[in-house]
Amino acid sequence: MKNINFIPVLIYILISISCKNKVIKVDIKHRFENNIKYANGFDIITKNGIKKLIIKSPYQNSKDVFEYQIKNKTVSKNINKNNLIIEVPLTKIVVTSTTHIPMVELLNEEATVIGFPYSEYVSSEKTRQLIDSGNITEIGKENSLNTEILLDLEPEIVVGYSVSSADKSLTTIKKAGINVIYNGDWLEETPLGRAEWIKFFGVLFNKEKQADSIFKIIETNYLEAKKIALTAIKKPTILSGAIMSKDIWNLPAGDSFVAQFLKDANLDYLWKNSKGKGSLSLSFESVFDKGVNADFWIAPGYFSTKEQLLNSNQIYTKFKAFENGNIYTPSTKKGTTGGVIYYELAPTRPDLVLKDIIKITNTDLLPDYKMTFFQKMK
Repeated sequence: MKNINFIPVLIYILISISCKNKVIKVDIKHRFENNIKYANGFDIITKNGIKKLIIKSPYQNSKDVFEYQIKNKTVSKNINKNNLIIEVPLTKIVVTSTTHIPMVELLNEEATVIGFPYSEYVSSEKTRQLIDSGNITEIGKENSLNTEILLDLEPEIVVGYSVSSADKSLTTIKKAGINVIYNGDWLEETPLGRAEWIKFFGVLFNKEKQADSIFKIIETNYLEAKKIALTAIKKPTILSGAIMSKDIWNLPAGDSFVAQFLKDANLDYLWKNSKGKGSLSLSFESVFDKGVNADFWIAPGYFSTKEQLLNSNQIYTKFKAFENGNIYTPSTKKGTTGGVIYYELAPTRPDLVLKDIIKITNTDLLPDYKMTFFQKMK
């Protein structure tokens, strides 16, 4: 399982048993019918009536591309035996990241989930009920899945993730004859790119039209919120992150998906011109010099309260946003077992994240909106 902090973090390779070890190189330049608009990590194409799911970024810095031929269980079609095959709709799956759960639920397929690792992190009430009733089995921890339990569950597929290179635990599972497919949603560099992975699950459940419709609503909401933000008269300055070790401050780089949220909210992120798509590690002094007078401080690392900030470093009191009470965090809104809702739901609902940020910084633009993820730090 993985979490997604404000600076990206934080998914596996389906293979038919008969050809589960085969990697197929795909010329992804030649696209046919393809409705993927924002995501870079996968494609869904149709050629001559044959549908294919192509995973282009299974994990960081991967040079492998995996192509799967989609076969409807109820329809007999000619299948190229040289391809990996997924028979849909899937009815028994294992997912391994909390970010997978909202997408499965939006497609009303949570009942197909039969296993999850370290389920304490799950916040969704619908899936928590399935866990508490024993319908979803604990299958180990995030980096150590229990092969024996998985064999007993007999899932049609394990949807997983890996930070870099093929995950050893998943490789062991594949060798045991369990089908695995990598989900690389966390590698996407834009908010809408991450959300578009609901179409990946749409293919697996043979619910592509539903997935397309759901994503279209999210996309429309996001773009409408972005348009509203452009009407703002003021453009507040933004600080983010916090000291994570010694005197090193981690914050979003200028090309990161977090910086994209701030840009789309029509804000002046003070590090917007920095290079990089992930996190910057800067000295405390440099951040203090540039950010001491920032109007808002959004997502101060893993800190949830002002007291925690001060216990870490008293100099935080000198920041204008601290003095004015303009620090907002997503880490205080949690599920019943302590999982942070933002980490689970935010990748699927970037429209709500964007609206939260607009509400924080230009509250008059969304007078009736109530924030989903963020709260003012107390």
